Amino acid sequence: MSPDRPVAPRPINRLSRRHLMALAGLAAATPLGVGLRPAPAAAESDDDAAYQRAFQQLLATDPGVLPHGEPGREFLYRPRQLLVADPDTQRVITALRKVGHQVTPGGRFAGVTRLHFDREADVPSVVTKLRDPQQWPGQPVPRVQPHHVLLGYGNIMGNPGGPPQVAAALPAPDPAHAGDGAGVTVGICDTGVWRLAGTRHPQWLGGSYLPQVDDEDPLYLHTDVLGPQGGHGTFVAGVVRQAAPGVRFDPEPALNPIGVGDEEMLAAALAALSPQVSIINLSLGCLTQDDLPPLPLTNVLAARPAGVVVVAATGNTGTNRPAWPAALPGVLGVAAVSRGTTGLVPAPYSGFGSWVDACADGERTSTYVDGRLLLPGRPAKQFLGYAAWAGTSFAAAHVSGRLAAVMTATGLDAEQARQFLLSQPAWHPGYGVLVD
Repeated sequence: MSPDRPVAPRPINRLSRRHLMALAGLAAATPLGVGLRPAPAAAESDDDAAYQRAFQQLLATDPGVLPHGEPGREFLYRPRQLLVADPDTQRVITALRKVGHQVTPGGRFAGVTRLHFDREADVPSVVTKLRDPQQWPGQPVPRVQPHHVLLGYGNIMGNPGGPPQVAAALPAPDPAHAGDGAGVTVGICDTGVWRLAGTRHPQWLGGSYLPQVDDEDPLYLHTDVLGPQGGHGTFVAGVVRQAAPGVRFDPEPALNPIGVGDEEMLAAALAALSPQVSIINLSLGCLTQDDLPPLPLTNVLAARPAGVVVVAATGNTGTNRPAWPAALPGVLGVAAVSRGTTGLVPAPYSGFGSWVDACADGERTSTYVDGRLLLPGRPAKQFLGYAAWAGTSFAAAHVSGRLAAVMTATGLDAEQARQFLLSQPAWHPGYGVLVD
């Protein structure tokens, strides 16, 4: 599959003139700015490098994550695990045992069976051999893959490549927009939500979700020291609510505070979402072996209720390699733009390509958590409930909120609102429509 493969055009339903006029102020496209993004200050650049080092150090000590480091084809995966489409499982087990691999079924989820190797194995090489049509004369090639880790490799896929920065409190919500998104529920599959989010941010998050113990973000590595992605879900929720202050959200954990998840964790989070959810925000993703769409995510998103729209971040690798699930047909993939000296420009960290549907400003200030972020060789950052952060995660969250605002402003359902946004002129090649 080409890293920049075309996506089949989506049909656009005709909207009434009333709808079009109501949407005019909600989704205007802005011409590409000609200015360059200012270079980050030295301290900010040092923070970014230290943040990546801290993340890599934590990742290196995680026995449940292995990197495939072939240049241009990097991805992360769970060691000693192979995922096989359910109908192909027995054929694959027989073939593997025939060449000396001892594997046992280890459970099923989202239409795949997890096979466990009894010892260390080069899973990517095994997958390559199993995908070779010459190994299956007269038979269809089985659908197999590693169990991908939801991060990507070389950067924190779906999450910011730099750390949050301490920020002042947000002003109170604008009463004129208090009803934007009212009656709409956005599912947020992320790190979960801070236990104190509603009480610490009563104007922005209080009463906007149902607090549940199993939805809590653990946040801390120890004492009050934050994991690299601790509080990410709370930040994302605040971005959604800023775009649509009346919206409700349903947080479900799919990543740990370090920022590590996998396909099974995301499938479980999606399954746990409330039936009232009409928009799903996925500020996360993965790169895959051979840039093929991941089987479990393809299956679980294809089975979502009719009319539910999925919005996903395109990732922070700065390349046109497809990030999943953002690149799946039917998923609204969102890239990030930055504010340059003379206007908006493509964010240098953002994923891009013809598989991208929309873009939005990725530099946001939002609700956050209390705690300290310790980075190697850098002064400790002490957070008191608010932060500024940049990444495609937050561009996606903004688009999710704007979709909800469109729905309440016009009476459109989520799918119709998505179709309208995607019917606007492209802002820039490889970045799709700009959503203000």
